[in-house]
Amino acid sequence: MLTQIIALLIFVALFAIGAVRGVQIGVLMLVGAAGTGLLFTDMAIDDIIAEFPLDIMILLAGVTYFFAIAQENGTVDKIIDWALERVGSSAVLLPAVFFVITGCIAAMGAPLAGLVMMPVGMQVARKYGVDYALMGLAICFAIGAGGFAPTSLYGIVTYSTAHDAGIDLSPFLLFGIAVAVYLVMLVVAYFMYGRSLFSKTTVAAAEHASAGSTQSKISRGSASASSVAFGEDDEDEALFDSSTTDVAGESKPFTFVQILTVIFMVGLIGTVVVLAALGQEPDIGLLCFMFGAILALVDPKTGKAAIPKIDWPTVLLVGGIITFVGVLQNMGAVDLLGEGAESIGSPLIAAFVLCIVGGLVSAFASTTGILAALVPLALPLIAAGGVPGWALIAALGVCSAVVDVSPFSTLGATVVATAPVEDKPRLTRILVKFGMSMVVIGPVALVGGLVVPAMMF
Repeated sequence: MLTQIIALLIFVALFAIGAVRGVQIGVLMLVGAAGTGLLFTDMAIDDIIAEFPLDIMILLAGVTYFFAIAQENGTVDKIIDWALERVGSSAVLLPAVFFVITGCIAAMGAPLAGLVMMPVGMQVARKYGVDYALMGLAICFAIGAGGFAPTSLYGIVTYSTAHDAGIDLSPFLLFGIAVAVYLVMLVVAYFMYGRSLFSKTTVAAAEHASAGSTQSKISRGSASASSVAFGEDDEDEALFDSSTTDVAGESKPFTFVQILTVIFMVGLIGTVVVLAALGQEPDIGLLCFMFGAILALVDPKTGKAAIPKIDWPTVLLVGGIITFVGVLQNMGAVDLLGEGAESIGSPLIAAFVLCIVGGLVSAFASTTGILAALVPLALPLIAAGGVPGWALIAALGVCSAVVDVSPFSTLGATVVATAPVEDKPRLTRILVKFGMSMVVIGPVALVGGLVVPAMMF
C-alpha cells in the first residue's frame, strides 16, 4: 500500500508543480511514469511506453492539421461571413451565432481550435455594442459544448474511457447532456449581460421601419481567424492583420479550395455519425489526415503552413497523463482510490466530491488533462456499486469543463487577453465569479439532475 500511496503523491505533485511553474505537465508525467514504473513495479520500459495512447496522438495531430488548413485557406473566415450575413442587422443574435459557429469548430476534433473565434468575436462585439462578457462566455460555452461531440477530444476521452471499462455511455447522449447544460448557461449569460441588446434591437427596428430604410448587414470588419495574433504587445491587446481580410461590406464567393474544405468538414462529421449508427468506430485522426492530404495536394502552400500548427503540446499533455495513469492502474493504485471512496460510506457523496475536485482543479489547469486523469480514477467508485457509471462519467466530464470560463484557465484567459485594456479588470472579476461559482453549481446541477435520477430509476 505504501508504494501505491507514494505513486499517487508523485502523480499529484507533478501535476501541481507543472501548473505552478508553467512547465509542460505531459513531459513531467512521462518522466514520472517511467521512474515510478521502474522503481515501484516490475514493468519493463517497453511496457511503460506501451501505455502511451498512440490513437489519441494520431487523433490530435490529424484534427489540428486539418483545421489549420481550413484556417490558413480562409474557409473559417468565409463561414463566419456567411453566418453573419444571415444575422442581418440584429446584434442580439451575435453571441448565439458565435456560439453555433464556435461549437461546430470545436466539434471537429480539437476543442481549443474554437479559440480562433475569440479575437474575431470580441472585435465584432466592440463594433456592435455587445457586452464583452456575454460574447466571451458564449464562445467559451461553445468550445465546451462542441468539445463533447463524438468527433471531439473531450467526448472521445470521456466515452472511450467508459467503454474500455465496460460502461455503456452513448457518445451522443454525452454530447446531448453537454449541449443542454451549456445552452442553459448561455441563456443565463444573456439574462445577466445581454438584456440591453433586446431593447436596442427593438428601438433600432422601429426607427428603421419608420424611416423605410434598411440597416447595413453585420460584418466581422478586419478581424480574421486566419491572421490572429494577440498578446504580443505591452497591453496584451488583440491584433489583426487587415491586409489579409476582405473589406467590410464586401462579400466574396467561396473559392474552389474553400468549397472543398467545407465539403470535407461536413464529410468528417457525416462519416462519424453514419459509422457510429452502424456500430463502427471510425478513426477520426486518420480521416482528418486523409482530408488534409487531399487539400495539401490541391493547395501545397496552405498544407505546408498548417504543419507547425499541429497541437503537439496537447499530444504531450494527454499522452503523459494517460501513460502515468496506466502505470498507476498496473500497480493497483487506482483500486486503492476505489477502496477510499467506499470508506466514505455514501456513493453519492463520493461522486459529488469527485465532481467538485474535477471542477476545482480544471479551473486552474487543462480540462483535457483533468479528463485524462480523473475519468479513469472514477472507475473504482463505479465498480464499487451504487452509482450508475454512465451518469457519473458524464457528470464528471461536464463538471470539469463548465469552469473553464475562469481567467486562470486557457479559455477565460483568452477572453481577457482579447478585450480592450479598460475592460480587462471588469472581465477578470466577472470570469472569476462565474468560474468559481461553477465549481459548486456544476456538481450540484449534474449530480442532482443526472446521477440522482439515474440511481433512482
